[in-house]
Amino acid sequence: MIKGSNVTDDVSAPEASARAIEILADLIAFDTVSSNSNLALIRYIETLLNERGISAEILLDDTGEKANLFAMTGPAKPDGVILSGHTDVVPTADQPWTTDPFSLTRHEDKLYGRGTADMKSFIACVLAALEYADLDLLARPIYLAFSYDEEIGCLGAPRLIERLVSKVEAPAVAIIGEPSRMRIVGSHKSMHLFNVGVTGVAAHSSAVHQGVSANALAIRLMGVLMNIADTLAKDGPQDAAFEPPFTTLTVGTMKGGTAANILATEADFVFDLRCLPGESPDEILRPFQAEVEALRKAYPTATIVVKAGASVPPLSFIRAGEAERMVRAANGDNGGMLTASYGAEAGQFQAAGFPTVICGPGSMDQGHQPDEFVEISEIEKCMRFLDRLFALMRQPATVA
Repeated sequence: MIKGSNVTDDVSAPEASARAIEILADLIAFDTVSSNSNLALIRYIETLLNERGISAEILLDDTGEKANLFAMTGPAKPDGVILSGHTDVVPTADQPWTTDPFSLTRHEDKLYGRGTADMKSFIACVLAALEYADLDLLARPIYLAFSYDEEIGCLGAPRLIERLVSKVEAPAVAIIGEPSRMRIVGSHKSMHLFNVGVTGVAAHSSAVHQGVSANALAIRLMGVLMNIADTLAKDGPQDAAFEPPFTTLTVGTMKGGTAANILATEADFVFDLRCLPGESPDEILRPFQAEVEALRKAYPTATIVVKAGASVPPLSFIRAGEAERMVRAANGDNGGMLTASYGAEAGQFQAAGFPTVICGPGSMDQGHQPDEFVEISEIEKCMRFLDRLFALMRQPATVA
């Protein structure tokens, strides 16, 4: 593609949406399941940006196998907008796909492929919009922030956000393009993962007095967690804006033991806590921590290790805030802001001081599913949104 060859300054044109679909097909072809490298996809994006005259900064992780991407176009001034999305996707293994998940398939009004909904469509739309917009007319900056490892705990975003804090002239609004059918999501729950490892003392199952079953201790701990979960659902704080309207706690994986007639030496499990905004995970888990200490005292020859894993802060409503005003001006959405029960990088952006909302094409109902898809109408809707957003960025901040 010749640099700037698509510039018409009409991001909402059918040709721009068609270009977004072309880019989406390229993005889907990169197998960026979180266990894999995303570098090839990042280099592809870097090439597109360079062809448009935009320099990109690649921020590698410690292994050198994954990277965030940061870029800016427009003048270095305050009151810009950050367009952000994650480049990784969830696995397709053991899912009954009827199409190739890493080859974009069009059927009637839908586009199928892993990441079409969550969330490569937003990235494709942004990249296509940059090709069609007249960037010389920008009065305010547009920043791009594309991350890695969102799907396994939002692990890449902190390093990216650290760079944004040092490079972005405040204030700047952050729009996270998670699928919301282009509606405004103003709040999501926090997410906290914990890994629990129990080491017991092996013995024959007929001689329980000679050993300590790691499984038995793990089961007691999981029982406390399930009691906490039941209490949260029945008697805990409720917020009808969320579905479900309460803080949730689940055990995702567990394993332990080697044979039916041997007291288990090792057991481990992982649990997931999703808190309503304003709820304290430490306070919620106080009964669990008390049981851990009680078991340590009762079984001194056993070991219990609790390690905090990924932790993502909530996105909290900021009514009539900068982010909400900007997105409403761009998409014409005058309805109430929505909520999400999943965790996302939006909470991390807000915690760093950026006014933040979620707004992107597609629906999370399709995300993570076999035969994941996005409607073509959602691509077109996103391009119209970006057309109006870029128009806002051509105006001084006082006008917006």
